[in-house]
Amino acid sequence: MAPKIAQLQSKVNKASQVVANHGVSYYKLLLEQNQHYIQDPPTIQNCQSLAKQLFYTRLASIPHRYNSFKNELEHVRNQVKNRHDLSIQNVGMAALFGLECFAWFCGGEVIGRGFTFTGYYV
Repeated sequence: MAPKIAQLQSKVNKASQVVANHGVSYYKLLLEQNQHYIQDPPTIQNCQSLAKQLFYTRLASIPHRYNSFKNELEHVRNQVKNRHDLSIQNVGMAALFGLECFAWFCGGEVIGRGFTFTGYYV
C-alpha cells in the first residue's frame, strides 16, 4: 500500500508542477479567446444583472420547450399507434435507450447511497 501512496504523491506533484508552470498562460489564453463574452466592468452589479438575464431568459423559454415536448410526445404516440410499421432497428434502439436510462438510474442510486451496492450506511 505504501508504494501506491508514494506513486500517487509523485503523480500529484508532477500535475501540480504542470499547473504551476502552465496554468497562468492557459488562463490568459482562455480569457483572450473568450474576450467577447466578458462584460466590462466586472462588478457585482453587472454579474447580478447577467444572472437575472439568464434566469428570465430561461423562464421565457419554458413555453417553447413545453411545446417541443408535446410534439415529441405526440410523435411517440403515433409510433405506438402504428407499431406494426416499426422496424426491428427502431425497436432495438428504443430498447437500448430504455436500458441506458435504467443504468443511469441505478448509477444514481449507488451514488446516492454513498457508493455502496448493498444499501445505505446506518
